[in-house]
Amino acid sequence: MQDQLQDFEDEDGFDRPSKSQMKRDMTALQKLGEDLLALPESRWEPLALPEILYDALKAAKKITNFEGRRRQMQYIGKLMRKIDPEPVREAVAAFKLGHAQDSLRLHQSERWREQLLASDDALQAFLGAHVDVDIQQLRSLVRAARKDASGEPEKRNGRAFRELFQFIKAAEPVGDE
Repeated sequence: MQDQLQDFEDEDGFDRPSKSQMKRDMTALQKLGEDLLALPESRWEPLALPEILYDALKAAKKITNFEGRRRQMQYIGKLMRKIDPEPVREAVAAFKLGHAQDSLRLHQSERWREQLLASDDALQAFLGAHVDVDIQQLRSLVRAARKDASGEPEKRNGRAFRELFQFIKAAEPVGDE
C-alpha cells in the first residue's frame, strides 16, 4: 500500500504551477506595478517599458475613483506579465533605498544636534567624526542654540536651532563616503 501511494505521488504529472501560485504571482506583479507607479516618471524612462504599459501607468496616476484605480492596477498587473519584471524590481528597490538613506541621514543629523546641545563632549565627538567642518562656526551655532533653548519655551526652535541642524546636515557624508 505504501509503495502504491509513493508511486502516485511521484507520477502526479503536474508540470505547471498551481492556480493559487499563479494568482500569487499575478498579485505580486500587480503590487510591483503599484510600486512602479510610486516612482517619479523620470525613473520610468530608463526601464524601456512598452508604450502600452507606460500609457496605462500615466492613466493610473490620474484616476481618483477607488474602483477605477483598482481595475487600472489589475490591468497594469496584466501588462506586467508580458515584460521582464527584474529591471523594474531593481529600480523600485534602488528608489526605496535612496529614500531610506536620506531619512537615515536626517535622523542622524537630528541626533547630533540633540547631543551637541546636551553636552560639550558631543562637540569633540562630532569634530572627530567630521574633520573638515568649520570649528568656530559650529561652536558659535551650538552656543546660540543653547541660548535659544534656555530662553522662552516658544523660542525653543529658534533660528540658531534650525541653523545648527542645517550645518550638521551639510557636514554629514552623502552616499558611501
